[in-house]
Amino acid sequence: QVQLVESGGGLVQAGGSLRLSCAASGRTFSSYAVGWFRQAPGKERDLVAGISLSGGTTYYADFVKGRFTISRDNAKNTAYLQMHSLKPEDTAVYYCAATPTLRVGVLLREREYGYWGQGTQVTVSS
Repeated sequence: QVQLVESGGGLVQAGGSLRLSCAASGRTFSSYAVGWFRQAPGKERDLVAGISLSGGTTYYADFVKGRFTISRDNAKNTAYLQMHSLKPEDTAVYYCAATPTLRVGVLLREREYGYWGQGTQVTVSS
């Protein structure tokens, strides 16, 4: 079992940057695939980015491709979401999710993730 705690959210102007962190408890973080999701008010929760166990494979939703970077440091039990060129439409609660897996690729479906953080608010002003 793993507990996830996100940090790094906040208020930023359009065009700015933020880095979200997802700190995981436990000693087997390297066995967990990780994803970042976001949910804006009145909208469904969407996958933003995902990363494989080793970090060698990543996935990005089209709406963040080229602006966001997902990474992980298994030695620190932490995953990151670096966000650049933020837009007002990026405003949402961002969630870190993880699940133990033997798969080598990225998990793309929300239902595949068994553990979730509490979320961190990102607000981008115009």
